[in-house]
Amino acid sequence: MISVVVPVMNEEDNIASLIEEISKTSQSAPISEIIYVDDGSRDGTYEILKSIRKKYSQLRIIRHENRSGQSAALWTGIRAAGNDLIVTLDGDGQNDPADIPLLYQKYQNTSQTHGDKIMVAGQRVKRQDTWVKLISSRLANKIRSSLLKDNTRDTGCSLKMFRRRDYLNLPYFNHMHRFLPALMIREGVRIEHVDVSHRPRTRGVSKYGTIDRLKVGISDLLGVRWLQTRAPSHVKTVEDL
Repeated sequence: MISVVVPVMNEEDNIASLIEEISKTSQSAPISEIIYVDDGSRDGTYEILKSIRKKYSQLRIIRHENRSGQSAALWTGIRAAGNDLIVTLDGDGQNDPADIPLLYQKYQNTSQTHGDKIMVAGQRVKRQDTWVKLISSRLANKIRSSLLKDNTRDTGCSLKMFRRRDYLNLPYFNHMHRFLPALMIREGVRIEHVDVSHRPRTRGVSKYGTIDRLKVGISDLLGVRWLQTRAPSHVKTVEDL
């Protein structure tokens, strides 16, 4: 079964419609749990989540009292998940939940020959973003891919599928969600890619600025490169054996 984890911050206009889409997708993919992590929203996000919880039995809500960032919200949701197979996606409606079955099919097909230590990463086609975001993203992806050798065209796509246990073995740090393929490869996880759709943001405003991402991106990139030179040191649990 699949747990879908969605981090949100001030997305009151996108909550109801996206949850409905995810719920419908559970008819074609084994989704038993939808976890929304409200990362310190100051609008009506949390109230809307509570108001529609009775309508969706799969829905779980977790709230950060203060804004902690996307990586922290993902970590909170994935750690709380009841299933070992996780799907992540953005809460702004630009990722299409209808693509989740594509990731699941790829995961199933690959696991038959390579085991289940797999991450399936969505890669957006025909991106519906501003030209500034498109250019900066392409440049960042080229630099990251060249340095980290993660063979991933689009790490910024939040639509991903992986095992909970593999994710929780990763070293946690702020902004780690931008480097998941490289971090998973370090853990011996096989990376597969699936082309997915991308939709324009029709409600709300983006929470990410180009300059803000650039400031932290360089130091994070160098940190991940350093991690790649060090073998993973986590202690394996019985669950891993």
